[in-house]
Amino acid sequence: MGDIRRRGAVALGITGLVAPLTLALGTAPAQAASCTTQTGPYQKQVEKFLGRPVDGRQSTADCKAIQAFQTKHGITPNAGYAGSVTWGVMDLMNKQKAVGNKPNKDGKCPVNKGRIACVNLTLQLSWIQDGSRLVYGPVPVRTGRNGYETRTGLKKIYWRDIDHVSTIYNVPMPYSQFFDGGQAFHSVGLSMWNPPGSHGCVNMTPTTAKKYWSLLKNGDDVFVYGRKPGT
Repeated sequence: MGDIRRRGAVALGITGLVAPLTLALGTAPAQAASCTTQTGPYQKQVEKFLGRPVDGRQSTADCKAIQAFQTKHGITPNAGYAGSVTWGVMDLMNKQKAVGNKPNKDGKCPVNKGRIACVNLTLQLSWIQDGSRLVYGPVPVRTGRNGYETRTGLKKIYWRDIDHVSTIYNVPMPYSQFFDGGQAFHSVGLSMWNPPGSHGCVNMTPTTAKKYWSLLKNGDDVFVYGRKPGT
């Protein structure tokens, strides 16, 4: 009965945290909008990121390249405009790449806890370390959007459910590992850079979620810090 109560409490806890059904399941890429001829405020930065000629002027080829990027990562409208949202995603990707294999260079994730899963909200990265030794990652993740922020602090994994399903939305949340109320690591079928973010959970690719499942167990520590851009 105690287990049933706990499952019920977790199910209630995720009601405001899981994404709506279409988002959590993952949707097919949006139909491409008509390509805009308008030059965006981040035209040069976006051109450089995409390996386009950097002239700061929108061309048909520029638009198609930007539009393909937007469609891949669920950025709307996907009209090929080099605006702040598109550049924000690209800038985040650049910052994630610059971290390399030293995600805890600043020492903010505790190194005195043994095995611990770290989540850097500012860079939207997660990794697993054991003391100061990097075990896995860093990998991009998708955390809570504005109003549904992933809560910061030191936590512990307290419940794992490999085939978890939200009883409210009937939404699958594979490889769920709950660490704070209804907030959990779990797999989604979305780009990790799909804005604006989750409803509180730490979304992962299926590959990452499976790896976390194999490396973590109940009682393992989780440390969440920083602030997601836009929250």
